[in-house]
Amino acid sequence: MILRLFGIWNTRVGFGNTIYQGANRYNLNNFFMQQHKLEIRGNDFFVRGYTTAENAGDSYDMRFTGINMNKVGASQWFGTYAGAYVQGAAGVLAGGGNPFDPAVQSQLHAGARAFADNALTPQPGSPEFIALFNQVTSDPNVATGSKFLDNSKVYVGEGNYNFKRLLNDAVDLQIGGNYRQYSLNSGGTIYTDSDGPINYDEYGAYIQAVKKFADDRLKVSASIRYDKNEFFDASYSPRISLNYSAGENKQHNFRASFQTGFRNPDTQSLFIGFNVGRAILVGSAPGNLDRALPGTTLTGNDVYNNGFTFESVLAGSPVAVVTPLVEQEKVTAFDVGYRGKIGPVVVDFNAYYNTYDGFIANKLVFAFEGATPRLFQTYTNSLADVNSYGAVIGLSTKVAKDYRLGFNYTFAQFEFDQASDPGFRAGFNTPEHKVKASFGNPKLFKNFGFNVNVRWNDEYLWEASIANALIPSRTVFDAQINYSVPSMKSIFKIGGTNLGGGEYLTAVGSPLIGSQYFISWVINN
Repeated sequence: MILRLFGIWNTRVGFGNTIYQGANRYNLNNFFMQQHKLEIRGNDFFVRGYTTAENAGDSYDMRFTGINMNKVGASQWFGTYAGAYVQGAAGVLAGGGNPFDPAVQSQLHAGARAFADNALTPQPGSPEFIALFNQVTSDPNVATGSKFLDNSKVYVGEGNYNFKRLLNDAVDLQIGGNYRQYSLNSGGTIYTDSDGPINYDEYGAYIQAVKKFADDRLKVSASIRYDKNEFFDASYSPRISLNYSAGENKQHNFRASFQTGFRNPDTQSLFIGFNVGRAILVGSAPGNLDRALPGTTLTGNDVYNNGFTFESVLAGSPVAVVTPLVEQEKVTAFDVGYRGKIGPVVVDFNAYYNTYDGFIANKLVFAFEGATPRLFQTYTNSLADVNSYGAVIGLSTKVAKDYRLGFNYTFAQFEFDQASDPGFRAGFNTPEHKVKASFGNPKLFKNFGFNVNVRWNDEYLWEASIANALIPSRTVFDAQINYSVPSMKSIFKIGGTNLGGGEYLTAVGSPLIGSQYFISWVINN
């Protein structure tokens, strides 16, 4: 056996502009990301480490841009408006009219507002407006600006060793592990890190064995993983799966698996401290409770341990509540499937059932700053019983020699006991039914092929921190033709999506999607 050892260095960079939608809308402007990875591989092992760093560039919160631009000259605006209103009312009286008539009041209001706007509010596109916009979007103080900073990094190390060769191929046995450190650095504009970067880490290890039986028809895979985050107890995740190939040519493949898993709260759930206007988002890491929250004299401890329920404060009778700190979300999953050929039809079927323990959720609570109630969004775990289940079936066949016909149906359902946790919002955001049918021929004639498909899904509820709404059902028709040029080792494609042209929505607050057209040239295919 010849020992092969080689190293790989990989660097990736990315930059651009986009709109991100969360609790508010954010203009990610001139952001920059970079990743550097060093990997050493041998016959039976690999060791690699990489770091990912980001820079928010000129990004800003669009909501607070408007809020803080409107603050400029606000006190003068109201005085100017009031003066114009009174002057207009006096003119109405002098002309024998009634300034208290609702129709007249509406006219007086519109006139006074237009006068104050023209006198004190910079008009879009004017030099004054552009100067004010640049001033606000370059200021990271949420009380006066809207810029946010982010120079966060993550450092990762991973390794794996496969003992299969040492065991003479009797069993495919692997062990591995990983280490990850987060370094949050937003200068207090996203996280509660105004006094310096926040660092924390997590690590894990696993062992996996794969063994074949019954003339290699039965494959059994089993594994267990250990994971530890510095804020949570260690987790163990056992998994087992079975695959069996039946039929004379092993053309019928059955599979089943049982597995457990978990989801650690993300960096925002732990250390965010972000004012979105209508509420302040506050993470629930133990170390976050003593940190100051933006724009207030309160800390995370005041919110989580001395808060009041959202509903009771609105009703005028505050009820104290202690919000549990967020813990890991755990899931137990079962799935079964089949892939094979029945007559001329290729069938691929899968069904699953998941149960969740401690589904990560948000809670709205009030905390009092003096006599003033302040609204906060906390991160915790739902007490609701949460389950998800579904199935996917795909059918494909050939007709009239080279014509390909395909059909795919997806069913997805999410259930929980709303009464056990009235304020819980799952954010499943998935249609219950989706269908796709396709028809094409890659060899309609020499070097020329085509494919058309139609996609449909029913309406579904979209839940997000910015808004909730029903997304209407949609039917979309797509088509593509392709022409290959073997002498150039190339394929040219022309096509379009949503050729019917009817605009549709995929998420609350996102733009409508119309038709899209493309031309591509694939070289060295």
